[in-house]
Amino acid sequence: MPTQVLERPERKVRPTKAFVPDLVYFEPSSLDYPKGQRILEWVKEKNIEYHMTTSHNRITNLPGETDLEKYRIAKRTLVVGIRRTLKFDQSKPSAEYAIPISTGCMGHCHYCYLQTTLGAKPYVRVYVNTDDILLAAKDYIEERKPEITRFEAACTSDPVGLEHITGNLADLITFMANEEFGRLRFVTKYHHVEPLLNLKHGGNTRVRFSVNADYVIKNFEPNTSRFEERIEAAGKIAHAGYPLGFIIAPIIWHEGWEEGYGDLLKRLANTLPKDATKDLTFEMIQHRFTKTAKNLIEQRYPKSKLEMDIAKRETKWGKYGQYKYVYPKNQQQALREFITERIFEYFPESKIEYFT
Repeated sequence: MPTQVLERPERKVRPTKAFVPDLVYFEPSSLDYPKGQRILEWVKEKNIEYHMTTSHNRITNLPGETDLEKYRIAKRTLVVGIRRTLKFDQSKPSAEYAIPISTGCMGHCHYCYLQTTLGAKPYVRVYVNTDDILLAAKDYIEERKPEITRFEAACTSDPVGLEHITGNLADLITFMANEEFGRLRFVTKYHHVEPLLNLKHGGNTRVRFSVNADYVIKNFEPNTSRFEERIEAAGKIAHAGYPLGFIIAPIIWHEGWEEGYGDLLKRLANTLPKDATKDLTFEMIQHRFTKTAKNLIEQRYPKSKLEMDIAKRETKWGKYGQYKYVYPKNQQQALREFITERIFEYFPESKIEYFT
């Protein structure tokens, strides 16, 4: 009697869920704004524990027995406050200025520079006084016109992962749609773009998705959307008429890197709808770290496979007064040339904005 072969049912891949915090803090003044009130109602509907705090910059009573436990809880904590500093930081080479609508991220990317820039404040902060922020942006636009002023909305956070809570990107996109000399840019590792698809944007907002080789996404980007989800979202963004871009970052030298990055660009070309390849941009950022970042990453992700051997790196002076450790020039050149060739092989009409 022949052996019966049973077919295994196809394993269903669960979609990456939108961020829902475990704990929320409100500055009392944030509730003077309609957006603050809307977020409070959302928190109550979700039955999330919440407290009041005197300052979004100083949350001192987070639960947790160890530093590592406190860190992980902080990444699941949302703080709702007022952005009082309305002087925007520069954001080269991505844009002229960083526009501050949120700080901190729910993702656990091992390599992220927010490890050091946020330091002891890894909780996620969102700001509800977007009218004040947009008035400040308008002043910057007026000051520089007739030159175009670009604003980067993702320097200190991933705002797409928070949009279902705040609506801040929608405010910025619709504002910038009417600005002749203003442009908005942001990058994301999340696929939750539905709130953005029907907005009036006037082509003045470029949406970029962070992509990488499988090795990097699987080993170093926990709690983010899968590659396939990001690319599907990129197609939706393109269909909605937004200018589209991709950031390959951080580019990591690893065993099989040529195959990994070659496969990445081939999959992009095979998956993206044809109309998504018009006016397409790429940005490339090699992996780098500081000694401070190395120490924090090793403390927070003690089992990480992230290579941070200072002996294998060259130094580069950073703008924040610390040396960065980057790949030797021969490795940088190999990475840049290989990935550039593959980009133009699959996307001959695209533009590479920079490699850094």
